[in-house]
Amino acid sequence: MNRLKRLSHQLIWVSALLLLPFSGLSTAYVAQGASRIDAVLVLDVSNSMSTSDPGKIGNEAMKMFIDMLSAQGDQVGIVAYTDEIQREKALLEIQSAADKENLKGFIDQLNRGAYTDISVGVKEAVQILDDGADPGHEPMIILLADGNNDFNEDSGRTEAQSDADMKKAIKEANESGVPIYTIGLNANGKLNEEALAELSDLTGGKSFSTDSADDLPQILSEIFASHQELNVVPVDSFTADGNYQNVKISVPNANVLEANISIMSSKPVEAKLVDPAGNAVAIPSDGVLQSRSKSYSLLKLLKPSEGEWTLQVKGVNRDKIDINLIFNYDLSLAMDPLGSTAYSKGDKVQFSSYLVSGGKKLEDKTQYSNMSAVLLVKDLDTGTTEELPMENAGDHFEGTYKIAEEHDYEIRVKAEEESFFRETDAVTITAKAGTAPAKPEGKAEKPFPVVPVIIGAVGLAVLLAAGYFMLRLLKQANRGFVGQLVIEIRDENTGDKTSPQYKKLSAFKGKLLLHQLLQLAPELKETEKVVFKPGSNDRIVLENGSSCTIERSGRAIDAARPLEMKSGDRLTVSLKQVDKTILIEYLV
Repeated sequence: MNRLKRLSHQLIWVSALLLLPFSGLSTAYVAQGASRIDAVLVLDVSNSMSTSDPGKIGNEAMKMFIDMLSAQGDQVGIVAYTDEIQREKALLEIQSAADKENLKGFIDQLNRGAYTDISVGVKEAVQILDDGADPGHEPMIILLADGNNDFNEDSGRTEAQSDADMKKAIKEANESGVPIYTIGLNANGKLNEEALAELSDLTGGKSFSTDSADDLPQILSEIFASHQELNVVPVDSFTADGNYQNVKISVPNANVLEANISIMSSKPVEAKLVDPAGNAVAIPSDGVLQSRSKSYSLLKLLKPSEGEWTLQVKGVNRDKIDINLIFNYDLSLAMDPLGSTAYSKGDKVQFSSYLVSGGKKLEDKTQYSNMSAVLLVKDLDTGTTEELPMENAGDHFEGTYKIAEEHDYEIRVKAEEESFFRETDAVTITAKAGTAPAKPEGKAEKPFPVVPVIIGAVGLAVLLAAGYFMLRLLKQANRGFVGQLVIEIRDENTGDKTSPQYKKLSAFKGKLLLHQLLQLAPELKETEKVVFKPGSNDRIVLENGSSCTIERSGRAIDAARPLEMKSGDRLTVSLKQVDKTILIEYLV
């Protein structure tokens, strides 16, 4: 986070803290609803996978996961490793179907090589997230491997060194809140399931194993659901009879953002779709996206109408067809703020929780009708967790906890229905002696401080106005960069390309020379006249005063005009004095 952003955040917090003493207001505890994902997919491409995964199930799993992600907004990176990084792709924000095809095309080009060191792949995945993850997104890593290492004796690399690097990567993942999900590939029966399970357990992820592509929809649905607080909706499997067979898909309410329907069959299938009103819906269309691979078909319904849809599937006679369904919701769960965080043993604490959609409290009682909620009370002194049912009050949930001991407690609410669940952020309270506020007897309650509230509100308005103008002045006087540049150098004589270098821009102000990012290498001196300057709306402006030819999307740019770059833009800088090309990608 750059200096300007830190200052604006500090001003907001100061303003909020100044207001609290006058108004008595506080903020509800809210958990994220339909949050975005930053995922790095990590694949073992060593020669051992030729027997562990001869059908390249790992490749199919990565492509299917990409298809399951939202149509826009999520970010995906890819790491292919042996005992070193073979190929990688920095986090790419998905903005269109073409971006997903770009990622899947990259996966199809992966080749295998000798030796294996799992720590190399995991370490690089953690680094990619550290360099490019969006603070507002949910980070995750999915590792597809057989769990076995195979070191090159000539390199001198040892198991102890690999273990040390893995421990460091796990520590960094935990510090950043990055769960690692593992999918063990076990076609030859030599899976090291224990190693992969331990990696997931230590980072808060889950571990799976398979030797068949048939398991992928269920595995990926469970990973996706676990990470997004969703439940996989069971859909019966059936045996095809050569005709169209109906499968009912029930969309429970209007808050469903997307419905992912995966169809797994060993033979090609045909599909039709009928909406709740009985109208045929074209596949694909504006409201229905379709993805196909050699082992699966996936339909994504965008903002589907509430009600019972009919999926008509035609498969080859006697072929088994499996269908998985998972919804994504525009819903989060909030808890009303407590009057205090300090209590006494025996006190009864009232809790109220409600759903939030589009930033507002959800008033739709039909959404609540099929839901249940519980209080999850963790005694921080003993480590035990108690689950207490809450009452469904129609448009919110209510519950009471009677404090049993003079301990500290962490409390949150979990609400659930068949297809999803949500949890609030936790609130901590204490009942230890001396922490509860005194309750003086015989004194009348003080009247509501109207005048101080008005004064506080006016003061806050003045403070915010002053802060706004100060921020504008600071921004104009000392504009900084945001995001990062991913740089690779290709030798045009050999075709060799360096590993991607992630250059964070937040430390630079005013302007930045490409030559600086290339560590002032003498042979690349001609790049010192390629200049970057901060732009508006998280963009940067490139000015080319050099003789280098710069292309964007295959088109040469006019050197006489500044070029504005947005996140995801890629440039090719062809040098004149040496046979090298600089490849640049801008990420925010």
